Amino acid sequence: MAAAERIAAGSVVAAACAVSLAGCGAGVKGPREGVPGPAPAPKSAVRLIGDGSTAYTGAQPHLPRPGRLRPGQKPPQFVVFSWDGAAEDGQRLFSRFRKVARDNNATMTYFLSGVYLLPEDKRDLYKPPQHSPGRSTIGFNDRQGIADTVKQLRLAWLEGNEIGTHFNGHFCGSDGGVGEWSVKEWKEEVAQAKRFVKTWRTNAGMTDAAPLPFDYDKELIGARTPCLEGRKNFLRAARQLGFRYDSSGINDQVWPEKKHGLWDLSMQLVPFPGHSFEQLTMDYNFMFSQSGRSTQGDPRHHARWGRQMRDSLLSGFRRAYDGNRAPLIIGNHFESWNGGTYMRAVEDVIERVCTKPEVRCVSFRQLADWLDAQDPGTLRKLRTLKVGEAPERGWASFLAARHAPAPKGAPGTRAARQ
Repeated sequence: MAAAERIAAGSVVAAACAVSLAGCGAGVKGPREGVPGPAPAPKSAVRLIGDGSTAYTGAQPHLPRPGRLRPGQKPPQFVVFSWDGAAEDGQRLFSRFRKVARDNNATMTYFLSGVYLLPEDKRDLYKPPQHSPGRSTIGFNDRQGIADTVKQLRLAWLEGNEIGTHFNGHFCGSDGGVGEWSVKEWKEEVAQAKRFVKTWRTNAGMTDAAPLPFDYDKELIGARTPCLEGRKNFLRAARQLGFRYDSSGINDQVWPEKKHGLWDLSMQLVPFPGHSFEQLTMDYNFMFSQSGRSTQGDPRHHARWGRQMRDSLLSGFRRAYDGNRAPLIIGNHFESWNGGTYMRAVEDVIERVCTKPEVRCVSFRQLADWLDAQDPGTLRKLRTLKVGEAPERGWASFLAARHAPAPKGAPGTRAARQ
């Protein structure tokens, strides 16, 4: 290794260690009763990957080891808060919700749009399927925005959160929208999303910056498609790429099952106060029902609209918590639509539910790990419970039967931890 390369690597190690200390000590709470403790912070030396935009730093800290339900044990109530196109801009919503998560014993999933790590003057590096190079409906970023976003991604991962993907250009509708993409085109889009994460230092000219502390080829195991379109072909591509879950569909509040070999962790329909229909658990859908396509509707209604979203999510939570215990999946954007009323509603929900007994506010990765660790017969039985339906004779009776031992290598088993 050349002397200059050794100096650069040494500075990266020091920077990553400093970040690790900041990320792991910044208010992350200890485990609750019945929840295995977090893994220790990585101690191995940083191993740079490619141009040093990412690095292998060991096992992710603050990930609980998933355990199998004991016979007759009531399932925990899982809640997943997820964010589409996660980035840090002048609103500072990424850093705000990292703190909200830490303060309430929660971890989350951040679906990163790859073009948010690509500067505007390098936009032609993006070659979207069915579009000319440099096209993106959500734009690109500037170097300060990239630096701010990378900082949040780095700290989020060190705190136990997951970094998924929301792909790149966010093309919806007809005329080249993701709904028309082939399996091959989806694979090309994923490859570009990975490449922008793995080369952000070179593309932004920040070659002395500390790397992201994870191998994105291994970190990336799930996604949500733009506008929930194109799922059929994306699922085929995702399975070939080794993804473990997808959150691009719409579902009722029932226990997940696998589709095309991936866990279907779709957002769900929940009661919508004042309406005869149920609403999808995403901020955009509440906004659309309240102010149409206008992101800045009548300010006189903002507070009421926020309460409506909050009460809707809480109603869905109570229906599951007191009923079938199906995981509640919630999706959001780092936006200040209608005066930020939806951000306040989500924050209120996090504070109300994530501190309750038997509740685990987790990332999709952690939920998928837990599902993989369960007895398949137990999961089949859980899926027989309808929306809001609690076992008639109680959980102890409903899940009393013993099943086969955990398969070798399942998350949480001895073989998987070796």
